[in-house]
Amino acid sequence: MSTTDRTPRPAAEKAAAASGDGPVLRLESVRKTYGRGTVVLRDVDLEVPPHTVTALIGASGSGKSTLLRCANLLEEIDDGAIFLDGAEITDPRTDADAVRRRIGVVFQAYNLFPHMTVLDNITLAPRRVHGVPRAEAEERARELLDRLGLGGRAGEYPDRLSGGQQQRVAIVRALAGRPRLLLLDEITAALDPELVGEVLGVVRDLKEEGMTMVIATHEMGFARDVADQVCFLDGGVVLERGTPGQVFGEPRHDRTRQFLQRIIQAGRL
Repeated sequence: MSTTDRTPRPAAEKAAAASGDGPVLRLESVRKTYGRGTVVLRDVDLEVPPHTVTALIGASGSGKSTLLRCANLLEEIDDGAIFLDGAEITDPRTDADAVRRRIGVVFQAYNLFPHMTVLDNITLAPRRVHGVPRAEAEERARELLDRLGLGGRAGEYPDRLSGGQQQRVAIVRALAGRPRLLLLDEITAALDPELVGEVLGVVRDLKEEGMTMVIATHEMGFARDVADQVCFLDGGVVLERGTPGQVFGEPRHDRTRQFLQRIIQAGRL
C-alpha cells in the first residue's frame, strides 16, 4: 500500500460504481501485527459473496475480532488489501468515514448512550452522519423496532431494557444506516443463556432478508445452521474454510478436528 498520496477519495461512490456480482468484501493477504511483532492476522484471504453469511469460528485470541475491526477500518492493517464492492478501502487515500457509513457493526458490548432514549440512540447517526431528516430517521427507526419486536420501546432508556433487548437495539442502530455489509462480533457473549435465542433469531431473520453478514461467534450450532461459509481461524490464519457441512462434518485439518472435539465435549455443538 502506497503512503505517499493521502488525498481523500470518494470511496463510497467508487464502491457503488464498482459493485456487481463480485464479493461484497474481499481480503487479500491481510496481515496485522500488534506491539513488538505479535502477529494477529497472517496473510488472510477471504471473500464474502452478496446475500450470504460468513461465520468466523476459533478459540479466543485466534484473530476473529481483529479481522472484523480491520474490515471496518477500526484497525490499520500492516500489509495486504481490503476491498468493499471491488474498491480498495485500505488505500491511504480512501475516506474511511465514507466506508464506515456503508458497514454496520455490532459488538458484544451494546455501547448505547444511557442518557438517550432508544429512538434517539438509533437516529443519532442517520441524522448527524448521513444527513437524514429527523422525521425520516425516526420513521425508519420505528419500522426496524417493530420488525425486531421492540415496537413499544422507542421512548425507553437503555437501563430499562434487558440485555437481549439492548442488543437488539444495537442491531437496529446498525441497520438504520442501510448498510451494505453487517459485521457482528460475538454479539451473544455478554448475554444470559435465556436471552441468546432472541438475538440469534434476529440474525436468522436478517439472513432470510438477504443481508450480507460476517459473524464472529462461539455459538457453533448457530454457525452450522445459519452460515453459508465457515472459516476456522487459528493463530491468525484461516486454517480451514468451507460449507458448514464440510467444516463441521468433515474437517480437513487436525487442528480443526481438535477444536470441534472440545466444543462437542463441552456440549456446545
